[in-house]
Order: sequence, then structure tokens, then C-alpha cells
Amino acid sequence: MIAVAAVVMQICLGAAYGWSVFVKPLTAAHHWTLTQVSLNFTLAIAFLGLGTVIGGLWQDRVGPRKVAAVAGVIYGIGYIVAGFAARAGSLGGMYFGYGVLSGIGMGMAYITPVATLVKWFPDRRGLMTGVAVAGYGAGALIFSPIAARLIQTTGVPATFWIFGAVYLVLVVAAAQFYQNPPQEWRPAGWVPSGAVEKAATTVDFTVGEAMRTWQFWLLWAMLFLNVSAGIMIISQASPMAQQMVNMSPLAAAGMVGLISIFNGAGRVFWAWVSDSIGRARVFMLLYAIQAVIFFFLPHTQNLTLFSAMFALIGLCYGGGFGTMPSFTADFFGPKYMGGIYGWILLAWGAGAIPSPILIARVRQNTGSYSTAIHVIAVVMICALVLPILARYRPVAPRRAGLPTERAA
Repeated sequence: MIAVAAVVMQICLGAAYGWSVFVKPLTAAHHWTLTQVSLNFTLAIAFLGLGTVIGGLWQDRVGPRKVAAVAGVIYGIGYIVAGFAARAGSLGGMYFGYGVLSGIGMGMAYITPVATLVKWFPDRRGLMTGVAVAGYGAGALIFSPIAARLIQTTGVPATFWIFGAVYLVLVVAAAQFYQNPPQEWRPAGWVPSGAVEKAATTVDFTVGEAMRTWQFWLLWAMLFLNVSAGIMIISQASPMAQQMVNMSPLAAAGMVGLISIFNGAGRVFWAWVSDSIGRARVFMLLYAIQAVIFFFLPHTQNLTLFSAMFALIGLCYGGGFGTMPSFTADFFGPKYMGGIYGWILLAWGAGAIPSPILIARVRQNTGSYSTAIHVIAVVMICALVLPILARYRPVAPRRAGLPTERAA
């Protein structure tokens, strides 16, 4: 039931990835620039990072239920405020409602099921954390087409109000199912047997101990780069599809849905694969696949090939989020997962800042997306060194009595 509630909650949170369907209606209604409107999405993901830290640390103290419920209220109110700001033509109000409030609420709610399921499923750590965040990837699939139709029939402000009310109710309801397992809980009869399970630490690092290791910042950087690559495309998916392959606005909203399908699938698929081949090897594959795609994407005009590339981008983007929670728990243990992974998820918020702004400015100044996409392709090639460094596990705290660093 906790896993089911997690998926429901994450679907509501993941609707944020459907932001691109609001881009053209907002620019047309208020004469805001593409960069100004895109900053709403950037702020939401940036403040999501802050929300994960707040929610993760608070969850370690009071448990997941209260944190998730409060997060649902903040998240829903943020959409409602955005609706009033859209009606009044207040760009600052949009930034505060959608960017700040919804972003913080989203982050607080996101961290709770991830940290909770890691504790309940030590035997399926990769798979279950993938399931926990799969709904987030699928959220835009469900809500983007609905948003596109509501915008046409009721307008942008009413669409924000409707979504805000729905999200508030569903997230708070899902939160009521969350609870932590008993201390030191394990499935009956379970003994770590696989190579990945045996390599995982048996020591629970505190938040401070984890952040004093270079491996913590390595994981942070790995997530940051994977987020930057995928979120650049997600932030402009609808207008990009309309320009590059001449899609209609409604059809382009379907392209957002395509990315969402594979974003969700990637979170489960790559997390499951990581239980077999290891977390570092999965990230190596994610970077390599994206490097190839980003080199060829600007030159693609065939609709089928364009759609396949968008699908693979979504698959790889989701894979980073599906794999990183178990990667973190393997390195630092599950006990303080809320606080530790909350800090690592700041990379998500930080990664949302440079690349969406880059692609919006490049498109605004040159009329093309090509330069920004090629820059990210080069970044993905450079990132291939990071999974190699991740072979080395963090040195256990002295209190644990494990004296040396060991290779994974």
C-alpha cells in the first residue's frame, strides 16, 4: 500500500514536467518572453531541491506521513496562487506560486516515499525505489493532454486552479498510508547474496558523515549532469516539436506525454538493471546513450526518428532518478536516507537552472536549438569519467571500525 500510495503521489508531482504546454499560451496572453516564462519551470525544479532537504531532514525526525501531508498542501496552494497570478498578468506572482511554493512542496513530497521504501525493501532496493519515482515520470503523460484541453476551453488561470485543488487532495490522501518499518527491520529469511547487495555498506552514515566524503559529491555531480541533459529537452519539448517536425500544439503535448512514458519506464527499468550490473555501470550507459542522441537530434526532421530520440532521452533521464536512491543507500545506508538523499537531490534543483535557460536563450537569440543541444552532447562525453570514480566506496566512519576504502 505504501508503494501504491507513492505512485499516486508521484503522478501528481510529476505533472510539473508538463509545463511546456503552458509556454505558448502564457507568452501569447501576456507578451512575456520565452525566457521569462521558462523561468517558472526552472524555479520550480530549483526550489524542489530546497524542498527535498527540508522534507528529508524533517522526515528523519517525525516520519514520512506528516511531511508528505504538509507538502501536499503547499504544492496545491502553489498552483492556485499561480492561477490568480496568470489572471492578473503578474509574472512575479507566477514565480512565487508555481516556482517557489509548488517547487518546495514538490520536493518535500518527493523525498518521502523514496526514503521510506528503501527501508522496507532492502532486498529489492533498486527496483522499489524505481517504482517509487516511476509515477513522477508518468505524471505529465496523464495531465499534459488534460491541461492542453482545459487551457483551450477554460483558460490558463482556471486550469491552474483545477489542478491545484486535485493535487492537494490526492497528495494529502496518499500521505496517510506512509510509515517507517520497525528499527533494523528485514524481510524474513533474507540474506544478501547478489554482488550488488554484498557491495552495499552495512554502516549507516549520518548526514554530516556522508557529506564529508568525496563520494557524496561525486553522486551529486552525477545526478546534476544527468538532470541537466534531460531537463533541457523536457523544458522545451512542446515548442521544440512544433518547430523541428511541425507538430500542432495538441500533437506536441502528446510528445510531452511520450517523454513522460519513457521517463517513468526508465525509472523502473534502469533501477532494476542496476540491481544486476551495478549502479555505476548504469550511469555509464545513460551518459553514453545521451551523448550520441544529442549529437544527432538537431539534424533530425523525420517524425518517427525524432520521437524515438525523445523517448530515449526520457528513458535515460528517468533512469538517473530510478538508480540514484539505491546508489545513495548502497554508499551510506538507509537509516538517514531522508536527509542524505535530500541533499543529493539539490543536484536536481541545481541542474534545472543552466540548461533550460541556455536552450531558451539560444532559441530566442538564434531561432534554433542546435547549439545548446550540441553543448550538452559534449558535457555527456566528459561525464563518462564519473562512473569510473564511483567504483570506490566511501570510507566507513571510525566508529564503525572499517579501516579502508574498498572498490565496488
